[in-house]
Amino acid sequence: MHRIVEGYFWTIKATMALLLSAMVVLVFGNVVLRYGFNSGIAVSEELSRWLFVWMVFLGAIVGMREHAHLGVDTLIRKLPPMGRKICYGLSHALMLYASVLLTEGSWKQMIINADTTAPASGLSVGIFYAAGLVFGVSSCVILVSELYLLLAGKLADADLIAVSESEEQPVPR
Repeated sequence: MHRIVEGYFWTIKATMALLLSAMVVLVFGNVVLRYGFNSGIAVSEELSRWLFVWMVFLGAIVGMREHAHLGVDTLIRKLPPMGRKICYGLSHALMLYASVLLTEGSWKQMIINADTTAPASGLSVGIFYAAGLVFGVSSCVILVSELYLLLAGKLADADLIAVSESEEQPVPR
């Protein structure tokens, strides 16, 4: 199971790198064509925007798993272990609720817009909303697994502070 999970997150990271590369090529190519040859790629702006949205949602999945999001932990650090556990569980339950809402909304928007085509590319607009669905499902799985670890008593005291002190140093897991 560990191998499957690691493979999933490796695939997400590789996909993010490919999306960023494609965005650079599309935008840079369009700039060169516009200024150098007075032409351009009509689909470039639309696709680069879609690729950016997908990259952000995929990056948020990785950030959630690695606890790489920045946060304020001043109060949490002053609480006793039981208070930290309560805050950890409450925050994860609220995030799970928000993720479920995002998943439901993204699913509905994806279905509603499945037959709608984008103006420049002609692709289904449902692809755009699928990014929220992928994030929502992945974040729900991450949050449920972390709540399970909390309830099973498998989290160390240091793991109860789920924010990074800075962008350079994520909290050790």
